[in-house]
Amino acid sequence: TDQGFIPFQIQTMEVDELDVAQILPRHKGNKVVGGIEYNRWNRPLGYWFRQYDINGSQLLNSVYVDAKDVIFYFTKRRPSQIREMSDLSPTVTRIRDANEFMTAVSVKERITACLAVFIKKTNPSNAPGRSNNTNSVRPSYDGKTIAPGMIRELDPNDGVETVNPNGQGTDATTYIKLMQHMISAGQGLSYEATSRDMSETNYSSARQGMIEDGLTYADEKELLMEVMDEIYETFVISCVLTGIISAPDFWENKERYLAHRWTEAPKKWIDPAKEATANRIALSTGQKTFKEISAENGRDWQEQMDEILDVLEYAESRGLNMG
Repeated sequence: TDQGFIPFQIQTMEVDELDVAQILPRHKGNKVVGGIEYNRWNRPLGYWFRQYDINGSQLLNSVYVDAKDVIFYFTKRRPSQIREMSDLSPTVTRIRDANEFMTAVSVKERITACLAVFIKKTNPSNAPGRSNNTNSVRPSYDGKTIAPGMIRELDPNDGVETVNPNGQGTDATTYIKLMQHMISAGQGLSYEATSRDMSETNYSSARQGMIEDGLTYADEKELLMEVMDEIYETFVISCVLTGIISAPDFWENKERYLAHRWTEAPKKWIDPAKEATANRIALSTGQKTFKEISAENGRDWQEQMDEILDVLEYAESRGLNMG
């Protein structure tokens, strides 16, 4: 684009913006599925995005964007899959069941907490006989509910019976915990990661859960870093093309100029003393390098090494031996 400091901009779109009503391909012999045009090998050629006016109410003509200008970020789990699927699809029915169960239990507990009084009369107010009101209308109880502090009068010979299912209130915790276990397993995560319930964990079980969760997150991290790699490299190339960065040998040594690495956020350990001891043993026995340990702590190993040297040099200049 001709906007900004460099001619490179990114717009994040949700998949809901794809025009699923678009069915006519722009190129002969192709097909359009869910707003995306594919060739006969199911390779995306272009994307149809819906457009709205400034108020977001009126639907305008869709815009076609070539696939070379789009990064379609989604997880592919099947060879024939061409569109995204929600990561919650394996467990969404369990989540719905848990929500409906909690709603039913909540309604039951609210009704149980209500104090209501019903007055049952032996002789009706408008009994047959010498009465001025002969057009009495029998009241209807259809659709009536009880409310806290309610006092209501019943018709003669009408009684009140309550349906009080047993078990929901007492078994709710067990049932919801079972559902959370099944939902967590379906997502490839530990129960503690989804429920934030650490009441039944110890150091070993919590550490094992973090390791298993890390394996689940690894695929997402790898896919995300692939997208970030492409964005970063395009940014650097844009800077070179506009002359912001002077690199006459850029195209001959593009790999060297585009070299980079991503540093992940540090992990918060459950028992820092045990982790520090394990890192010291792994480092001294060659099972891990200083570079790996620094990366696990969210640090760049070269910067950390420079900081250590700066501290040691300063301490020595002040006559302090740090060991």
